[in-house]
Amino acid sequence: MICPFCNTNGDKVIDSRPAESGRIIRRRRECQSCGRRFTTYERVEQTTRLMVVKRDGKRVPFSSDNILRGVQAACGKRPLSEEIKQGVVDNVEEEVHRDHEREVTSIEIGKRVMARLRQLDPVAYIRFASEHMRFQSLDEIAAEVEAISEEPRVGRGQQDLFK
Repeated sequence: MICPFCNTNGDKVIDSRPAESGRIIRRRRECQSCGRRFTTYERVEQTTRLMVVKRDGKRVPFSSDNILRGVQAACGKRPLSEEIKQGVVDNVEEEVHRDHEREVTSIEIGKRVMARLRQLDPVAYIRFASEHMRFQSLDEIAAEVEAISEEPRVGRGQQDLFK
């Protein structure tokens, strides 16, 4: 590893630990020449890029940032922390990469996001679903609201207790 301070090659690793659920290795290093310390992060590079097939047939590279923007817009001022929102994105991303090798439709990604939002917050779910499902009338929205209202409500974080 080349030292970012003195540009010499040669360092020793002081500390290594997993970060971001084990997907990244964080290493604390010390330069043998100048003695300064710095941190590096190692992650597995995605060799085959997952492509998302949009509704119009266009293909774009998968980006979890797009999912996060949609989730944040749907959650608006709802009482959901950034950690919960990021957890939704991370779970969907992990699932999509596990289940699809090269391509996935934006509709499939949206369904997975909706399923998680439905469990977390019904208002955020309706907001997201109204965009994703392209409701054309108030009757369609009302039918979806009625469908969620009839479901038994479980407190946040308790879904696993009732499976």
